[in-house]
Amino acid sequence: MPESNKESEKPLDWRMKMYNIIFKSDTFYGKLFDEILLVLILASIVIVMLDSIQQIKEKYYFFLSRAEWVITLIFLVEYILRIISSPRKGQYIFSFFGIIDFLAILPAFLALLFPGAQSLLIVRAIRLLRIYRVLKLTRYIKAGNMLIISLRASFRKIFIFMIFILILVLLLGSLMYVVEEGKNGFYSIPLSIYWAVITLTTVGYGDIVPVTNLGKFIATFIMLLGYSIIAIPTGIVSAEISKNRNQKIRTIICDNCSESEHHADSNFCKNCGHEL
Repeated sequence: MPESNKESEKPLDWRMKMYNIIFKSDTFYGKLFDEILLVLILASIVIVMLDSIQQIKEKYYFFLSRAEWVITLIFLVEYILRIISSPRKGQYIFSFFGIIDFLAILPAFLALLFPGAQSLLIVRAIRLLRIYRVLKLTRYIKAGNMLIISLRASFRKIFIFMIFILILVLLLGSLMYVVEEGKNGFYSIPLSIYWAVITLTTVGYGDIVPVTNLGKFIATFIMLLGYSIIAIPTGIVSAEISKNRNQKIRTIICDNCSESEHHADSNFCKNCGHEL
């Protein structure tokens, strides 16, 4: 009985060691694993870019193709190991990073199902999905964690602000429809609202232009208003970033719920209360 218990504990120890290396970056091997993976992600992105240049693709197609498959197989092994070592496999698979990891390897295998010149456009479209690998970089950018936390804290304020902007463009678009009397491109209220949005955001395509003096005055007011409106969400997020600047974030991941955003002095998971 004791021997069988020891034998049953070995796989658990093996999975736990793998989990600490793959999911956590607070250890030497965890950092080394992340650094190697980071180099492979950057290399994959470079390959995607070079593959889009016709002259380079024709000259180095064999090398680019083999390098792409080597990196894809490494990502496949990484994805399988993450599933095996994860204490909650379903939670990882359907998490944001789990989906991104899956999308990073899927297109290369989907492309095999569409061989031949007739399917070339479909294959190209599928191969473009490889750019999703750039999203895997966000796992390794500490500043990105601070930005995500600040955006989450600012969500309600920005949401209320966006509702205000929505009401504003509805009013301004309707007003311009009345002022221009349904002419000069302002043929309907939705079109007028579209004009108000591109004017307020200072994009200004120029496909719809007011002709009346009052319409030009309102357009000038909206343009000036746009500059101040753009600064508001930036200020909201900047305030949250400055608030969290001195609060160091731990990269350690909770073994129970996989939450990774913890303050440096945290001993328990902020999401489930599990001991870190």
